[in-house]
Amino acid sequence: MRLSRYFLPVLKETPAEAQIVSHRYMLRAGMIKQQAAGIYSWLPLGFKVLRKIENIVHEEQQRAGHIPLLMPTLQPADLWRESGRYDDYGEEMLRIRDRHDRDMLYGPTNEEMVTDIFRSHVSSYKDLPLTLYHIQWKFRDEIRPRFGVMRGREFYMKDGYNFDLTQEDALHAYNRHLVSYLRTYERMGLQAIPMRADSGPIGGDDTHEFLVLADTGESEVFYDSAVTDLTFGDRDIDYDDVSQCQGVLEEFTSKYARTDETHDEALFNQVPEERRRVARGIEVGQIFYFGTKYSEAMGATVQDKDGNKVPVHMGSHGIGVSRLLGAIIEASHDDKGIIWPEGVTPFHCGIVNLKQGDEEADGACEALYKSLTALGLEPLYDDRKERAGAKFATMDLIGLPWRITVGPRGLKNGVVELTCRRTGESEELPPEQAVTKLAGIYEGHMVRGL
Repeated sequence: MRLSRYFLPVLKETPAEAQIVSHRYMLRAGMIKQQAAGIYSWLPLGFKVLRKIENIVHEEQQRAGHIPLLMPTLQPADLWRESGRYDDYGEEMLRIRDRHDRDMLYGPTNEEMVTDIFRSHVSSYKDLPLTLYHIQWKFRDEIRPRFGVMRGREFYMKDGYNFDLTQEDALHAYNRHLVSYLRTYERMGLQAIPMRADSGPIGGDDTHEFLVLADTGESEVFYDSAVTDLTFGDRDIDYDDVSQCQGVLEEFTSKYARTDETHDEALFNQVPEERRRVARGIEVGQIFYFGTKYSEAMGATVQDKDGNKVPVHMGSHGIGVSRLLGAIIEASHDDKGIIWPEGVTPFHCGIVNLKQGDEEADGACEALYKSLTALGLEPLYDDRKERAGAKFATMDLIGLPWRITVGPRGLKNGVVELTCRRTGESEELPPEQAVTKLAGIYEGHMVRGL
């Protein structure tokens, strides 16, 4: 993309309403525009990152054997009355009445609707196990929406639901989700720690939240610092292998790590003092096992091997796709702007032309642009007739991981400058070597379009 043809409404000043880093930089980098309290339009740069995150989530869900579908945002209230949650959920639920005087709601989650889909089409144990998921807009009417996309009213979320014959099978689904989430977050450049949590209005006894450590986190967390040494890496996981998934879960949850709602001071004090940590965390996902709570209330049963009708065991699993943008920025930025990890960057590199209109510089930039594009990379070419300082400031603000700087002086020596946004280190390379190096860096980070 050529910046002269792109819609990137960057701001020089920080809007007064922006209280935290991610909100400030998302507004300044032209990623979002507030339309109402807690409701945002996603402008082109923000939308590109949102889709990168969404596609990683899709890839890892399907790698784990989960099946995508799409449910509507508006739901009939009668389904929630069946489960008993319509009156219990509280004022966060946006209740609506249509022109035919039917009670509707803007879905905050989809346990009832997916259970209705299941009971309408599945009747035998032979169709289990089954995990369905979708990525869709949700609405929760927060009393005080703030912090931009971190605590908005409308948000983009992946929610998945497993249906299993037995508790043992359902707990394997729980473990499988925990494993898939660890891989998902690491691909985004995040370390998300699974912590024992409270189930809230979803229900159930088994639940873990995934939290990214950040000073602006909404939750106080207590953990053994040894958990921050754990990495998922490039493990070859067989998601059908019960013991393998259980082993990963035990590895990542055996050290103390809890939110303030489930914190146990006596257990925490058993952690060696030098490893005890109290911090803030941003929730970016949560998994639940809630047994037969919804299936019994809504008649979601299957015939087992003996011909008996039994309620299925269920769990739900969410990832805050839009919230992840804020979390990544909170975890990866400096005083100049965002620093995108390679896995989610909107453009793979920036090309800065120091002397727009110079025949040699223009030609070199065009050649770099074509070479990178031919390799499947997306460069952002700043071809504006702006001073160099303004171009560098824009690139730093929007946070592309790599920048190629092209100018007449370097070209006389046959080189361009390749700069790493995270470290600030630069090296001079012939243009073709800069392209080759970038191709190698992004090998393994490419996300297929879905």
